[in-house]
Amino acid sequence: MMAKLLVAREGWPFIAIPAAIAAGLALTGRRALAVPFAAASLASLGFFRDPERETPAIPGAVLSPADGRVMSVDELDDQFVGPSVRVATFLSPLDVHVNRAPIAGLVVGVTYSRGRFVAAYQAEAGQANERCVVNLQGDSIRVTVVQIAGAVARRIVCRVGPGDKLSAGERFGMIRFGSRTDCYMPRGTQVHVRAGDRVTGGVTVLGMAS
Repeated sequence: MMAKLLVAREGWPFIAIPAAIAAGLALTGRRALAVPFAAASLASLGFFRDPERETPAIPGAVLSPADGRVMSVDELDDQFVGPSVRVATFLSPLDVHVNRAPIAGLVVGVTYSRGRFVAAYQAEAGQANERCVVNLQGDSIRVTVVQIAGAVARRIVCRVGPGDKLSAGERFGMIRFGSRTDCYMPRGTQVHVRAGDRVTGGVTVLGMAS
């Protein structure tokens, strides 16, 4: 049996419209003109893929909110979490861009901020770029996830608001076409990743609450 290809709903306009144009051009005999539209549709299909994940049931685990490569692990302060450890993850255009909840918890706050579009891998992007901050209150831990737009990514999608409840690993949004996602955990969390590591959203354990 073939595996079902899941696609984030925000991606269908990027897939269907160029596909329809390609089909129309091909049917009228303009196959050469149809090729770039077909390629764009296939590229979008790959970008907006949204695979099913089996989330590990590990008490106290803080899971990665995104697929990508860890840029840095730093000790910083967060307004919601307090003294924190921040794991910054860079997502290339080839990564899955669906964001997932790192813990089970209540969405206490969602704050969207306009900003610039500095390349997401630059250190200043975390504060300078367009971003959306999601504060999660778990049973025994607070976590903040920050969706950060990059030089190419110009659209942050956040599907949750204050009062919503999320399960660990549950989808809550995405960032289109390359981006960065930061996760703030309480300082003292036993961190399981380091700069350069590859992580998988909803699967990789970033740290264990102490």
